[in-house]
Amino acid sequence: MNTPDLEKFLARLYIDPETRRRFLDSPYEEAARFGLTDAQCRALEQVDRVGLEMAAHSLSIKRSRKR
Repeated sequence: MNTPDLEKFLARLYIDPETRRRFLDSPYEEAARFGLTDAQCRALEQVDRVGLEMAAHSLSIKRSRKR
């Protein structure tokens, strides 16, 4: 199931608030727009939304400290 495209998409979700907002509004559609497979899109519909937001927030703090 893990592919380079899926990993790139997940990385974008963590670092790009606009992509994350679109994904949280329509998970399947945003994943499909990125070119992921039907199975990947369906799996991503089940993502832990709170966990995603927490991880994104944590990464944002880490990135700002490196600047």
